[in-house]
Amino acid sequence: MQTMPRADVWASIHRERAALADELATLTPQQWAAPSLCGRWSVEEVLAHLTAAASIGRLRWIRSMLGARFDADLHNQRRMQEYRGADPAETLARFRAAVPRTTAPSGHTPAWLGEVVVHGTDIREPLGLTGAPALTSATEVARFFAARDFTVAGRTATEGLRLRATDGPFDTGSGPSVHGTTLALVMAMAGRSRYCAELTGPGVAILRDRTGA
Repeated sequence: MQTMPRADVWASIHRERAALADELATLTPQQWAAPSLCGRWSVEEVLAHLTAAASIGRLRWIRSMLGARFDADLHNQRRMQEYRGADPAETLARFRAAVPRTTAPSGHTPAWLGEVVVHGTDIREPLGLTGAPALTSATEVARFFAARDFTVAGRTATEGLRLRATDGPFDTGSGPSVHGTTLALVMAMAGRSRYCAELTGPGVAILRDRTGA
């Protein structure tokens, strides 16, 4: 589900990328090497992944996936390595150059907003950074994740549940309720286990089981 005009979604993507780049400008080498919330990747590697996501269009994505024999993890690892710099400063410079791009593998713009909302949080949370995506950005992503299975299996994870944000307008579904901030709901739908602890309601255990959290 997309509720914002496409141009507004792209504007949100560009703002979220720029804010993240600014926040990372003063990281130490130890912080760049720190584990993120995104599997085995470090903070620097997640940022390189975001640069790749902002740089690869449909045809390049198809060729890359074919080369990886449709192994999405292998595709992501190869493209992350391609867009990672020789050092964190170069990795950040490459990401800054990608901030204004409107390149994407498909026209599902809320999904690409979800990339920077989720992965930006994957970076910020373990480092204790204070930045956060705008509520409008998180809300658009929450609606998209709950409405379909695309970059995450959000519709499957939330089927038969009522998700309601405590800080904004996001409210969808029916059944056992799950309450929390919009960002916590987004991150839980994206499979980030620690965010289930920030949710309340009788549906939390169901959501945790479905997302493997």
